[in-house]
Amino acid sequence: MTKNKKISDEDARLFRDAMKQTRPIQTDKVSFNKRRPKPIPRQRLQDEQQVMDDLLSDAFDVSDVETGEELMFARTGLQHNVLRKLRRGQFPVEEELDLHGQTVNTARIAMTEFLHHCLGRRLRCVRIVHGKGFRSKNQKPILKNKVNNWLRQRDEVLAFCSARPVDGGTGAVYILLKTS
Repeated sequence: MTKNKKISDEDARLFRDAMKQTRPIQTDKVSFNKRRPKPIPRQRLQDEQQVMDDLLSDAFDVSDVETGEELMFARTGLQHNVLRKLRRGQFPVEEELDLHGQTVNTARIAMTEFLHHCLGRRLRCVRIVHGKGFRSKNQKPILKNKVNNWLRQRDEVLAFCSARPVDGGTGAVYILLKTS
């Protein structure tokens, strides 16, 4: 290819015809008045989402419980008489969630939304009915084990224990929540 190519008379005429309606620019400087968009903290948002996903992950290893076994958990520093009152059902249950017949994924989402709702309303004691697992494969309580694991991972849960027989027994748990 040659660098100096001659423009034909025909091309020059076409160019001049195309430029008839144009006018010269007064300045050769361009100003942009467009505002920059606010920065989006994508990494922080991804990190926060990962924390939420990990918060209720199934990777938490607690030995499986059997049907009929009582669940009980209390954070370090919780007074023994508070746990005793919870086990006896002496705290009024202010809200309840029934997870019967739900899959693990829908139960996890429902429980997360339920606890968020309860914290927003500053409820102290709630109940989750997870079932005893009699209709599960091998008669194993799948949701009971999952709820046991999930609740232990939630900082807002001070304690939980199996309910009294009149409130669902080993198929439900009372949960004591932080109010502040």
